[in-house]
Amino acid sequence: MLHLSRKSIIQDREEWKKSGIKTYSFDNALVAEKTHQMPQWVHFGGGNIFRAFIAALQQQLLNQGAAQTGIITAETYDEEVIEKVYRPFDNLSLAVTMYADGRFENEVIGSVMESVVCHRNISEDWQRLVEIFTNPSLQIASFTITEKGYKLKDYKGAFFPAVAEDIKQGPEKATSSMGCIASLAYARYKAGAYPFAFLSLDNCSHNGDKIKEAMVTFAKEWADNGVADAGFVRYIEDGEKVTFPWSMIDKITPRSSEKVQKYLQDVGFGDTDLIHTEKGTYAAFVNAEHSQYLVIEDNFPNGRPALEQAGVIFTDRNTVDKVERMKVCTCLNPLHTAMAVYGCLLGYTLIADEMKDDQIKGLIERIGYQEGLPVVTDPGVLEPEAFIKEVLEQRLTNGNLPDTPQRIASDTSQKVGIRFGETIKAYGKDAENLTFIPLAIAGWLRYLLGVDDEGKSFELSPDPLLTDLQATLQGITLGNPDSAKGKLQSILANADIFGSNLYEAGLGTKIEGYFAELMAGPGAVRNTLRKYVK
Repeated sequence: MLHLSRKSIIQDREEWKKSGIKTYSFDNALVAEKTHQMPQWVHFGGGNIFRAFIAALQQQLLNQGAAQTGIITAETYDEEVIEKVYRPFDNLSLAVTMYADGRFENEVIGSVMESVVCHRNISEDWQRLVEIFTNPSLQIASFTITEKGYKLKDYKGAFFPAVAEDIKQGPEKATSSMGCIASLAYARYKAGAYPFAFLSLDNCSHNGDKIKEAMVTFAKEWADNGVADAGFVRYIEDGEKVTFPWSMIDKITPRSSEKVQKYLQDVGFGDTDLIHTEKGTYAAFVNAEHSQYLVIEDNFPNGRPALEQAGVIFTDRNTVDKVERMKVCTCLNPLHTAMAVYGCLLGYTLIADEMKDDQIKGLIERIGYQEGLPVVTDPGVLEPEAFIKEVLEQRLTNGNLPDTPQRIASDTSQKVGIRFGETIKAYGKDAENLTFIPLAIAGWLRYLLGVDDEGKSFELSPDPLLTDLQATLQGITLGNPDSAKGKLQSILANADIFGSNLYEAGLGTKIEGYFAELMAGPGAVRNTLRKYVK
C-alpha cells in the first residue's frame, strides 16, 4: 500500500505511477527551503476547498516552474486539523476529481510546505507566524474560514466576549481568531509597514470587505484605547500598503465519499481512514467536482503568484462584483439553498437524487432561468446562461458527488440576504410578482420547524441564528396553519436577514400564505410544490 509522505513520493515514484495517482514534479527540497526563507503566501483555513482547489493551483505553477515557493497553511478554528490531517502526512493531500461520467482523477498535492496553528498559546507555531508576517517577502494572507469567521459581533451588535477582551488588552495579548490575525498585521506594521494583501477566498459577497471591516475595527479600537499606534490605522487603510481584494470562488468539495474511499483502496492507496477531530471529520484525501472558477480583483501591492497560468481570472473589482452577483444571486447559490431546505423536508440525503425529483428540479429551474436571469448582469468574463446550464445539467446531477442538502442548509440565515434578497431588490416594485423565490423562503421557514413532510422530527443544520429563529417560531404546529399567525413578521421584516423588509417589498404576506400551505399537514410540502411547480 502507498502512504502519503514526501519520502515515498521520491522513493516509490514508479509505484505511484503504476497506481494511476499523479505526483508533483517540482524540487521539493528547494521549494521547502525557499518557502521557509522567503514566505510569500500564508493561507488561513486548511479545509477541503483549500486542499482540492487553491493548493492545487499553486502546485500547477510549481510544476511549471512559474513559482518558487509553496503555501504555508494556518488554522484558526480546528487546531487538530494541523495535528491530525497535515503533519502526519508531511502536509500532503490526495485530491480526487469526480467526473459526472464516473471517472476519477487523482493527484498528490504537495504545494503546502508548512502547517501551523494560529493560537498564541502554541508558542512555536505562533512565533513562526510572526516571522512570516514580519518578512518583507510576504505577498498574500488568504482565507477560507467561512463568512461567520470574520464576524466580531453577535446578533444584537455587541462584540463577542473574546473580541471585547482582545480590544481591551491590545495586539500583544489577542486570542480570538480575528484578533490574532490583526495582531500579526500589527507585527508587520511594526517591522516596517511592508505591503501585502488580505485575500478572502470565502464564498460570500464582497468577501474582501468582510476581513477589511474586522481589521479596521481592531486597528481603530486599539488606537482609541491607547494599546496600539495610531499609525496602524493609517497602515491598514492605506491602499498602497494593504489591500483587500474581492474574489469569487466556486467549486464543490463535499464530505469524503465512500465510493472514492473504496476506489483508492483498490488502486493501492493506504491512507483512506476518516480522521475525526472534535470539530469535524476529514481524510488524507479530498474529493471534489471537476468544475471550478476563481475570479480575483487584481490588487496586490507586493506582487502575487502568476495564477492566471493555472486558470484564475484576474480582473477589476467591478467585474468581480458582477461575477459574484451572477453566481451567488442567480446562477448557483439560490438554487442550492432552495433545494437544500426542500430536500431536507422531503427526506433527501444526496443532491444528485434531488435532481430526479420533478418538483424540486422544476423549482430551481424557475428560480434560475425565470426569476434570476432577467435581472442578472452579464460580467463579460463568464456567460450567465451557460453557467446556469452547466450547474443544472452537469454539476448538480453528478451522482459521484456525495453532497447533501443537510450540508448546504448550514448557516442559511447568513445566506438568504444575498442569495434571494438581492434579486428581490433588483425587481423593485415588480418583486410582488415573484413566485418561486418567495416559495423558497417559505420553505426555509418551514424547514426551521425541524419537522419533515411526514411529520417526523429531523436534526437542523448549524446556523448562528438558529436559537433565536426557533424561539420566534415556537408554538407553530404542523396541521395548524393558524398557529403561525403573527409569528413570521419579525423574521420577514428583518432587513439584517433579507437585505430589506419583505413586507415593504410586497412579498411578506405572500410568503405567509405559502407557509400556511406548507403547514397544512403531512404531505403539504409535496402538495404545495406540485401546485406551483407545474
